[in-house]
Amino acid sequence: MPLSEHEKRLLAQMEEALAADDPRLVSALTGPAKVSRNRVFLAIALLLGGIATLFAGLIAQITAIGLLGFLVALTGVVLMLRAFTAPGALISATQKGKGRAPRSQKGFGDRLQDRWDQRNFDQ
Repeated sequence: MPLSEHEKRLLAQMEEALAADDPRLVSALTGPAKVSRNRVFLAIALLLGGIATLFAGLIAQITAIGLLGFLVALTGVVLMLRAFTAPGALISATQKGKGRAPRSQKGFGDRLQDRWDQRNFDQ
């Protein structure tokens, strides 16, 4: 079912409010996902090496080697998952406050609620 003109206006207002409130989120959601090839190759190498070490520990019946292989493979999986996440999703604590405009006292939800309360149904 298509949206009415009023619903389209409300949706546009909500998009503008989100863009004003959190521009980094908007750019992370609309920008192309970047995948680091080096991280992916490293992750695959760690995963395969970890599995090989795990099997070597099983064949040699040495628990420590098997455990080490499991940890290496787990590290590979974690690196692969991180390689496919948005690059702006993981922000260090030192970069968190830089380059941001001061926020208003009202939050996004409060401003959205105010707009909802002030809406008019003139159609």
